[in-house]
Amino acid sequence: MVKWTEEERRIIRGVWEKVDINEVGAQLWARALIVYPWIERYFGNFGDIFTTTAILNNPKLAALGKVVLSALDTAVENMDNFKGIYASLSRQHYENIKVDPDNFRLLAECITITIACKLKAELSPQVQATWQKFLSAVVEAMNSQYK
Repeated sequence: MVKWTEEERRIIRGVWEKVDINEVGAQLWARALIVYPWIERYFGNFGDIFTTTAILNNPKLAALGKVVLSALDTAVENMDNFKGIYASLSRQHYENIKVDPDNFRLLAECITITIACKLKAELSPQVQATWQKFLSAVVEAMNSQYK
């Protein structure tokens, strides 16, 4: 379990307060699928995701981005129990969707980059380090059923 200082909690909440789930969620999956096109194999029922334009305009991807970031919102609110809050989601991705667990790390990178594009200078190196510590803990929790 990760130990959080009050300063780290403040920083994480401060970053999260600036995130528009609808806006960032749509951008998140666009970035992930364009940068890591091999993950498209998990999105067979999402329609056309074979061009950048199709990805950017896909409402199913935008909706999934909102779902992912809503789950991250739960993590921000429950920073002392990641494994508990993500246990069933981790199990679903392991047993049903069969996601390669490294993709959680790639998605976390895309989340950081997408948020950095929005926050610009507000995501200072210290803030980024804290944010990435947070996302690393989330990724570890999502990987829990793979061990």
